[in-house]
Amino acid sequence: MLAGLQNVCFEFGARTILQDATWHIQPGERIGLIGYNGTGKSTLLKLLVGEYQPSKGSVERSRGTTIGYLHQDLLSFDTNESILSVALGAFARVLELEKLIESLGIELEKTGDEKVLHQYSDCLQEMDALDGYSIHHRTEEVLQGLGFNNEDLQRPYKEFSGGWRMRVLLAKMILQQPDLLLLDEPTNHLDLPSIEWLEKYLLHYRGSVVMVSHDKYFLNRMVNKIVELYQQELHSYSGNYDFFEKEKAVRMELQQKAFENQQDYIRQQERIVERFRAKASKAAMAQSIIKKLDKLERIDAAELIRPNIKINFRVDKTPGKVLVELKGIQKSFGNNRIIKDGVAEIERGDKIALIGANGKGKSTLLRIIAGAEPFESGERKWGHNVSESFYAQHQLESLKLDHTILDEMKECGSQLNDLELRGLLGCFLFSGDDADKKISVLSGGEKARVALAKVIVSKANFLLLDEPTNHLDLHSCELLIEALNNYQGTLMLVSHDRHFIAKTANKIWEIVDQEIKEFKGGYEEWVAWKERMARQKATATASPAASVVTTAVAATLPPNKGVDNSSKSSSPNAAVDKEKKKELQRLQKRFEQIERSLAEWQLKKQELEGQLGDPGIYASKELFLKTESEFTKTTQQIDSLSKEYEELFEKLMNASENE
Repeated sequence: MLAGLQNVCFEFGARTILQDATWHIQPGERIGLIGYNGTGKSTLLKLLVGEYQPSKGSVERSRGTTIGYLHQDLLSFDTNESILSVALGAFARVLELEKLIESLGIELEKTGDEKVLHQYSDCLQEMDALDGYSIHHRTEEVLQGLGFNNEDLQRPYKEFSGGWRMRVLLAKMILQQPDLLLLDEPTNHLDLPSIEWLEKYLLHYRGSVVMVSHDKYFLNRMVNKIVELYQQELHSYSGNYDFFEKEKAVRMELQQKAFENQQDYIRQQERIVERFRAKASKAAMAQSIIKKLDKLERIDAAELIRPNIKINFRVDKTPGKVLVELKGIQKSFGNNRIIKDGVAEIERGDKIALIGANGKGKSTLLRIIAGAEPFESGERKWGHNVSESFYAQHQLESLKLDHTILDEMKECGSQLNDLELRGLLGCFLFSGDDADKKISVLSGGEKARVALAKVIVSKANFLLLDEPTNHLDLHSCELLIEALNNYQGTLMLVSHDRHFIAKTANKIWEIVDQEIKEFKGGYEEWVAWKERMARQKATATASPAASVVTTAVAATLPPNKGVDNSSKSSSPNAAVDKEKKKELQRLQKRFEQIERSLAEWQLKKQELEGQLGDPGIYASKELFLKTESEFTKTTQQIDSLSKEYEELFEKLMNASENE
């Protein structure tokens, strides 16, 4: 066991977070910690690292176990150092050794002292043992995997926004390679390519990982165990999130059946008591049954207690057919061109997902459409009767901390009175006196719910949503998906949550080579189309070497001159030519076979890569292991054939030259 809880109780004031909870984290586990907003997931992580102390029970940790903890509070850290220097802070001992080796080297040059030489040698050995000479390369590799360009690495940390700062701190945490890595919403500030890189990295991470996440795809691909914090208790499930959902449903069904059976038994026993209580001869038996029922441990009904946000987006007026038209939009940040001659239309009923890597201009384009971002040239034209509402991450930051929730809602201009606003806030789990809470005391999830409530009050027919699922729990995300599917208006969203995109969007926009590319279809159709295009491209760009070699070999073969050739077969030179011809033909035949095989194996590799890129495959451990094994064998086969292909190519070209 690396760490865990033993019979732990923990309270915040009068509110109980954990009641007699026991949890042991074992080596090699990748655990998804889930629960509804406000149940105490982040608090549980803080208990594990010792930031909070339990009121009862103990927090255990194996001797020598190192823990890395990534959480949103780290964003308060600030420095003028480059992001490369901040990430290199993971190697404190190596950096210390670098300075020591440099100073000892200078001293050794001056004095030649034997004691200094031994110390210098010891430092070099320790440096080698720590693999200290590769830290710069490893750090750059991790930072680039998380989306940073080479030119970014020397930029000061303080120049970056909160999301990018979190990536630097995540890189530092990963490089430290603790025995146990605790990640609180690690995907909140990552784009899709960075999430995919993080998934690949963590799948091969040697330590254990506990992650809090609302991203269903991420959990399905990453975890081999789910721990649910529910009703102050911890419930463990061996499997990914899909397995948890099925298993929990089975558990609830079994509990309900047990409850119903027990209720039947209780009613039956109570009828016997009622029947025989008045009879003197049966009174003792009736009393015995009553005592037995009193001692009976009652089973609770399988009622799922969860916070249900009632999201109902209202539309006040119907817009024209085209809501927004973009013509020739140009946008740059300094020398960085984001959009060049952007042309697009948003029609009534469109539900568009803007996807792609960070830095490509998704949020910029969303702000341009919303009228919150200036552009250099071109035209953004609104349609008839368009009423927009823009939800963005900066809105959470722009909530006035000294305001109450009710004060914030009053600023929406909704014309609703206090009673109506309190009713709406009740739908967002702010009931009674909660509406009078200051924004400053709210959690990230609670602030997100306030901002969403402000969007709903607007009754807009065009929603622009920038990362709306950040800070929402999995259940709230499902409720938001359902609400957006029922929404009668038009929407455009930016999100890194693949499940959310797949369930809400009917069109995909991507910024490619500074142009807006539209795909008319959902996310899964778009992924399949991209894979199909990649396969076609790979097939089209297959090596043209065969035709070149065939031509070269053909040129070396003796011409077929019928009788004249046969008349020369008796001469020694003719016999040699005949043998050369046979050998060349054999080599050419084998070369063509290998090329055909290589093309087939390459196509198979692309298909397997597509399967491994599908989050659904990770729901079945057996299917994943089988596919991964096939991928490994396919790669080995391609390597072997490629080696033989190159050798044959060289032989054929040498034969051609010798001729």
